Amino acid sequence: MRIRIRDTGAGFDPVHIPRLTERFYRIDSHRSREMGGTGLGLAITKHIINRHRGRLHISSNIGQGSEFTVILPTEAVY
Repeated sequence: MRIRIRDTGAGFDPVHIPRLTERFYRIDSHRSREMGGTGLGLAITKHIINRHRGRLHISSNIGQGSEFTVILPTEAVY
């Protein structure tokens, strides 16, 4: 099963992709704190996906938005 989520927001520099799923990692810590973010969302998401033997793929381009793809094996779907 494949779930793809796209946005057309500001996007971010792809250099951040390897660290996005680290706990408490924030690309823009000042803006994130103002909005109430903890930096845990993608870390938790990654652990849930891993528990189901799945994969998370992230891509983004500045000014073009981001895409998050979750790939789960069919036997993990209940």
